Amino acid sequence: MTPTNTTLRKALVLTAGSRTITFDSRPFIMGVLNVTPDSFSDGGAFLTVAQAVRHARQMQDEGADIIDLGAESSRPGAPPIEEGEELNRLMPVLEAVRQAVSLPLSIDTTKAAVARRAIEAGASIVNDVTALRGDPKMAGLVAETGVAVVLMHMQGTPPTMQRAPHYGNVVDEVCAFLRERIQTALDAGIQASQIILDPGFGFGKLQEHNLRLLAEFDAFTRLGHPVLVGVSRKQFIGNLVDRPVHERGYGTAGAVAVAVLKGAHVLRVHDVRAMKDTASVVSAISRHMRSSVEVPNA
Repeated sequence: MTPTNTTLRKALVLTAGSRTITFDSRPFIMGVLNVTPDSFSDGGAFLTVAQAVRHARQMQDEGADIIDLGAESSRPGAPPIEEGEELNRLMPVLEAVRQAVSLPLSIDTTKAAVARRAIEAGASIVNDVTALRGDPKMAGLVAETGVAVVLMHMQGTPPTMQRAPHYGNVVDEVCAFLRERIQTALDAGIQASQIILDPGFGFGKLQEHNLRLLAEFDAFTRLGHPVLVGVSRKQFIGNLVDRPVHERGYGTAGAVAVAVLKGAHVLRVHDVRAMKDTASVVSAISRHMRSSVEVPNA
């Protein structure tokens, strides 16, 4: 059997400030650490520095490769918050987590001023759900500092994105958007090796859109950059398994398995140990699929 495009994997190198991350045999696990009162899954769970540090250490012990900190919720319907409030929530936690763990830190923000403070405190990835559209200073900051940046697709904004999302062909349209944002980043002086892509599951997507994006996820890996998948505990999984947020672990594992088989490079998850085990098993199977090349008869 000749390997299909979905199982071929090219090693990619990501530049993230002073760090270099190589994606080759397995996806990296990005553990979610929200210091927000209103995130859809863990809002209010890690508001104090002690709670956040404890959880960060736990995720490191469970096998996380990156920790993604966010202080402003981007769940559907979430209202924006002021820069000062975001910094007040974020900075004490980020500074303490930076001392407590050795992993690369990602900052989930749309504001360049917040990102700058986070980078100065040790963050090496900016996870921007607006793909550099939310703040005109963000692209220049990423180019100046050399940190990595996640460019995510979102139709609409968090307060409005789930009201009536529509697409002709969701995969083609998301790919076209990501290509345009890649070019915008390059034109701003960001290096190709700094860019991570994210098709934005649940961000301006209906059930059928999310499922189609996952079914054709390898379309995004062919764009030539590491691709992040964020499906952890999301509503489309809840719809399929009829479970509340904290009981969607098995459903999330099913979606993660498909994404890994189709070439995902980064898995943004809440349940680090379970999803790392899932990714390890599927990655091993995928490697055997790639090596199962039929030898022609002599």
